[in-house]
Amino acid sequence: MDGKTSMGDLIPQAAELWQLAGVTKPIILASSSPRRAAILRAVGCPFKVVPPSVQESEYGSWDGGELLRRRAVQKAESVKAEFSAYSVLAADTIVKLDDRVFGKPQDHQEAASILRSLSGRVHEVWTAMCFIPASSRIGNTAVSRTAVTLRSLSSSEIDTYVMTGEPLDKAGAYGIQGIGGLWIQSIEGCYFNVVGLPLSQLWDLIKSV
Repeated sequence: MDGKTSMGDLIPQAAELWQLAGVTKPIILASSSPRRAAILRAVGCPFKVVPPSVQESEYGSWDGGELLRRRAVQKAESVKAEFSAYSVLAADTIVKLDDRVFGKPQDHQEAASILRSLSGRVHEVWTAMCFIPASSRIGNTAVSRTAVTLRSLSSSEIDTYVMTGEPLDKAGAYGIQGIGGLWIQSIEGCYFNVVGLPLSQLWDLIKSV
């Protein structure tokens, strides 16, 4: 199998913990996001990374989360089709401001535009997850929402932050776990959801199957 493996070596007891949720061998993380991999590694979940072969189109207007859920399912199913003997986890994250939806910016200019829109406002981060167990081709899904307050940013702060490159591969053009965390005034909901993988809901999702 392609992909890097993490067996939670730094947390020897973690394997037994994940067995309580039915995880007896590495699951496949159908994602190229280093943040999602870091979250699973931090909690000792055994996993392998296999990026999904799904072309992500522009999101468009907000539809209550249905497209977000379908994208997570499509990612999981694309990897499950190739690795049917493994459990597969996929996720998709967007940032929502009123009825506008922001994914990953295409370039520096779009990143700056997104940050100007979010500056001084409360926005929502939504993540949909799909988990397909090894014994099935049918996935269970869950959707998580977190409200985030971003303080008002000056033009120089936005321009300088964009030039660091951090916003370019993140939904909403900022990373709460990185430099972008300097300007997060408060959150209401799961912190890990803002990073890209809501942990508590993930545990419930895996145990449910």
